[in-house]
Amino acid sequence: MHTQVIVLNGGSSSGKSRIARSLQAVLPDAWLSLSVDTLVDAMPARLTTGGDGIGFAEDGGVDVGQEFMTLQDAWIAGLVAMARAGAHLVVDDVFLGGAASQRRWLDALGDVPTLWVGVHCDAAVAEDREAARGDRVSGMAAKQADVVHEGVAYDLEVDTTNTESMDCARAIAAHLGYLSERSAVEQTPTRGGRS
Repeated sequence: MHTQVIVLNGGSSSGKSRIARSLQAVLPDAWLSLSVDTLVDAMPARLTTGGDGIGFAEDGGVDVGQEFMTLQDAWIAGLVAMARAGAHLVVDDVFLGGAASQRRWLDALGDVPTLWVGVHCDAAVAEDREAARGDRVSGMAAKQADVVHEGVAYDLEVDTTNTESMDCARAIAAHLGYLSERSAVEQTPTRGGRS
């Protein structure tokens, strides 16, 4: 079966959104790009200031409450329903709970063919990107750089520290068999994963 969902997991400012857009350019068919930021942006303001929702601390920490978790479960279930209905999805997520976050996705996805991609970036580089963006709490990139990958199993891992997002997207497309290895950038640095 062909992959129906690509899950990109990485810390804030690691380059997931750019890879997702690049994947839309290199993959055949129409792939929808959806991000956990879409979920957060759709929430009422009262749920984005902590408590039962999601809160962003001054030091870059992120806390989530039960209402956020309930809405996130519903969001994941909705995305899985879209995939089961035939939509191809690129999902950009941040596994704040590491392996436990992946387990929630695995339970929801069931037998939906999914490619798990770890998006890594050196914490200092991600911090520089975070500062240049100006729309993130300072310190978030450094806090998330490693913790989001703890215990997570990947099919493929890419590192955006010194690699352009399009090159990472081509490596992902090649892994899926959509591009020959020659048409993917020959020296795209990837990290070994399970196949």
